[in-house]
Amino acid sequence: MTVFERYLTLWISLCIMVGILLGKLFPGIAEAINSWAITVDGVALVSLPIAICLFLMIYPIMVKIDFNQVLMSGKSFRPVALTLLINWAIKPFTMYAIATFFLGNIFLNYIGEDATDLIKLPIGAALNVGDAYGAGKVVMIDGMAMLEVPLWRSYLAGCVLLGIAPCTAMVLIWGNLSRGNDSHTLVMVALNSVVMTLLFGVLGGFLLGVGRLPVPWEALLLSVAVYVISPLLCGYFSRQWIVKKKGESWFHLKFLRFLQPVSIFALLMTLVLLFALKGAAIVENSLTILWISVPLIVQTFLVFGIGYGLSKLFRLSYEDAAPTSLIGASNHFEVAIATAAMLYGLSSGAALATVVGVLIEVPLMLLLVRFCLRTKNWFAEDSIKSSL
Repeated sequence: MTVFERYLTLWISLCIMVGILLGKLFPGIAEAINSWAITVDGVALVSLPIAICLFLMIYPIMVKIDFNQVLMSGKSFRPVALTLLINWAIKPFTMYAIATFFLGNIFLNYIGEDATDLIKLPIGAALNVGDAYGAGKVVMIDGMAMLEVPLWRSYLAGCVLLGIAPCTAMVLIWGNLSRGNDSHTLVMVALNSVVMTLLFGVLGGFLLGVGRLPVPWEALLLSVAVYVISPLLCGYFSRQWIVKKKGESWFHLKFLRFLQPVSIFALLMTLVLLFALKGAAIVENSLTILWISVPLIVQTFLVFGIGYGLSKLFRLSYEDAAPTSLIGASNHFEVAIATAAMLYGLSSGAALATVVGVLIEVPLMLLLVRFCLRTKNWFAEDSIKSSL
């Protein structure tokens, strides 16, 4: 791990503080950021500063993927099938249930039953001031039509977006630290990236709709295209071109080493901008981070436990069990942040929830890595049998 990666939680905390200070000292920063945007029918759809930062976050992840490994995934059917099951058939729904239970019930009095959040209107929606849409109502704020929704539901949206975005880049680090099967981890990174282009929008639209949140399908699909498919294709074709021109060795030793800090630096810059927009709200209600963190922490431990338990039940070797469980427990927070910002706005509660996901993930995953290493002997018998 690089210095940035090892102390990522510290850098994130510093960026949060810097962002909050900027928001308090320069309140006009939000308007400046929102003014640099691509608009459709007067609605700011893509914030250019954020779009640039997010692309720089995601591209270095995608360019690492060797899709030749995907063709070999059939040789490890059980761990691959289990990983896909956890990520796409279990994790999104447990996240929705847990977040609804805590945010909509246990912590509702603390968040405020009447507390609201202002989010973007769905693209192309023919809505007038006063119209109801899902759990929200159209209001006019500073001459702009916005959708006013219950604040806890906005947080729920961010949690849902985290739950449907399985981790890619950082999980390579978790798998390596846990002494797992690097080939299996790489295969699942590639497969999850491909599956995400197909199911991210579908599951996101379904679960957000169940939660009575607006489902701006055009923006949701556009976010998949901009923040998943686009960097995926750029990563694939640029990798092919670079390897052809410079060779595998130069690609891994020079190009990837150059890109390594770019993704994390772009993430930190995004966090500064996000918290500059949410600084005032966080200072007024500093416990917000806690309310959002609890369901995310419970979800992380639950999904990891399911993955670890099923791996033991299905008699996987430890080398496959560890990355299978860690992949399910972690999230692709870059895509979640990007989608929340595009769908609901950079200053929305949904965007804040995805940022909280970044804050808690690193220490939680390091804790789970240590747990894996200490329980490696649980799979000793299966490891022997699987090697025969």
